[in-house]
Amino acid sequence: MELRHEWKYEINAADRLILRQRLAAVMEPDPHASEGRYLIRSLYFETPTDRALREKLSGVSRREKFRLRCYNGDTSVVHLEKKSKLAGLGNKQAAELSRAETERLLRGDTLWMREDGRELVRELYVKMTTEGLRPKTVVEYMREPFVYGPGGVRVTLDYDIRTGLLATDFLDAGLVTVPVPGDPILLEVKWDGFLPQVIQKLLELPGRRAGAFSKYAQSRIYG
Repeated sequence: MELRHEWKYEINAADRLILRQRLAAVMEPDPHASEGRYLIRSLYFETPTDRALREKLSGVSRREKFRLRCYNGDTSVVHLEKKSKLAGLGNKQAAELSRAETERLLRGDTLWMREDGRELVRELYVKMTTEGLRPKTVVEYMREPFVYGPGGVRVTLDYDIRTGLLATDFLDAGLVTVPVPGDPILLEVKWDGFLPQVIQKLLELPGRRAGAFSKYAQSRIYG
């Protein structure tokens, strides 16, 4: 399993404006971003005992979570993702689902997943069957992404984070969401072998320290 380094910082609106200017001067915008940003919608899966949430809040070193994700409201292709964490390092595995496959999954029609050719789809089926993993809540936010070739660096600014409470209708374009408490803004830094000094300098903000902020956990405050 290929692991990447990950740092997360909770920042404020002034920090975001400063960082945006700094990052744009040195890093490249993500080629998938329209006008430098895109809207992300994720649907997180959870066990009946809220294991993913409890492990995150307890700081368990080795943990995983499954989610569906789409960008800018385009549900013609949906990304099934598994995020794994091990001692502060991260890994993401992904597989593409069609809208029709996503509709079947969301209405509980999962037998087709058992013999699917994609390993991640089969793994989700096993976890749904043996651990009771089910869709739990939708999370939406705006992301401004920047990339830097040396070190495989990716820096993102995430804001306007909203929760669908316990809604799971991921494909509903009119799904009602509400802001998560505190209107947080999140800086995420990910890299492979090394983090270039020039990027470290860009990210320096007085009083800001790497933490363990979770958009999923924040979205669960309401239940």
